[in-house]
Amino acid sequence: MELSFKNVSKNYGGIVAVDDITYTMETGVYGLLGVNGAGKTTLMKMLCTVTRPTAGEITWNGEDIFRLEKRYRDLLGYLPQDFGYYPNLSVSDYMMYIASIKGIRPAVARKRMKELLEMVGLSRYKNRKMKALSGGMARRVGIAQAMLNNPKILVLDEPTAGLDPSERIRFRNLISELSEDRLVLLSTHIVSDVEFIAEQILLMREGKLFYTGTSEDLIASMGEEVWTCVVPRQDVNQYLQKYPVGNVKHVAGGVELRILSETPPAENAAREEATLEDAFLLYFGEKAGDENVEV
Repeated sequence: MELSFKNVSKNYGGIVAVDDITYTMETGVYGLLGVNGAGKTTLMKMLCTVTRPTAGEITWNGEDIFRLEKRYRDLLGYLPQDFGYYPNLSVSDYMMYIASIKGIRPAVARKRMKELLEMVGLSRYKNRKMKALSGGMARRVGIAQAMLNNPKILVLDEPTAGLDPSERIRFRNLISELSEDRLVLLSTHIVSDVEFIAEQILLMREGKLFYTGTSEDLIASMGEEVWTCVVPRQDVNQYLQKYPVGNVKHVAGGVELRILSETPPAENAAREEATLEDAFLLYFGEKAGDENVEV
């Protein structure tokens, strides 16, 4: 099982959204990290045959996915950033509607729907209208519909956007359960979404993949160390201008800063263990936020 990007680019007029990407994925969970506008959504839309590359090709086991057409799409499960639904349909009616679009026989679809709604914890809500679901419940329906055809490739674009922390944890656990014998590509700008479940991390900036590897290797590649120190309140801006600062916390006696630096940034600085969020801060120059507008 091999999904490959070969010199893939995508241009919109004079804007280069994806720039000459070459990379191969196999079974496992891949976390695609980048700030808003990095080109993540464009890359995933090409992977899902929603849009074609301007240059290069995407292949599945050596065959162009656009030539494979339905044979490829039958292997694909896709949860877009904003998935559409008819608000007045019940959860079960919506699932059956999607199953019909995917060409799944009704008897098979009903059995599969029952299994999936139980898996995502929504069996008791199968008769509730989609418009009456919370954001977290709607995203769980999104996962369920993406899994109706038991896909070999599961593509999730910003799946936890707008969810509260407990729903994010539930969602990550669910994705981890679904990853066995599948290729799962999870696009996000929220580091915690991939920190504990992604086997491979892909960092994307300005349309390019500039790092691929494990989270441990990414952290080890930083070249700068992580420190915490307490500084006077009046000196905080000075530190913010001089160093990448991952956290600012008001404490007794001043302000505690989490700083990336090759050398101790203050006399009272204590070395801390680096995290994936520290690496994100170093390579992207800002912390992962909660907004999610993509190119």
